[in-house]
Amino acid sequence: MAIAVGEKIPEATLHRMGEKGPEPVSTSDIFTGKRVVLFAVPGAFTPGCSQTHMPGFVVNADDILAKGVDAIACVAVNDAFVMDAWGKDQNAERISMLADGNAEFAEKLGLAKDASAVGMGKRSKRYALIADDGVVQWIGVDDKGVDQSSAESVLEQL
Repeated sequence: MAIAVGEKIPEATLHRMGEKGPEPVSTSDIFTGKRVVLFAVPGAFTPGCSQTHMPGFVVNADDILAKGVDAIACVAVNDAFVMDAWGKDQNAERISMLADGNAEFAEKLGLAKDASAVGMGKRSKRYALIADDGVVQWIGVDDKGVDQSSAESVLEQL
């Protein structure tokens, strides 16, 4: 079952690019004591993610942060090298790029999906959430397209 409003983000280790290469970061470090917007994409550099989902957050980052959000993060079932390269490609300077390489975080959230039919293996569903001190305040999940999880939908909820 997928995580719901009022539930705490589960403990997991993600990875991000540091000065010396990939470094682990715990979900408690990301969420504790902060208001965070997290959005997930099925894959970096994929068409919907690169042409619609990420650009919406890049363009609206200042407006989102102005609503009392401490951090915006993007997570995908890719490695830290890919997430770092994709963040640079998308000019996502205000967005923390997080790698969930083995889909462990997606599974803990109940938001993993099997994309084996299109050669992508286990992936994350497309979603966005707002968490306050690690507790989900709002979540929007898309089965197709980018609607419920868009930056505009997030802004409406802030």
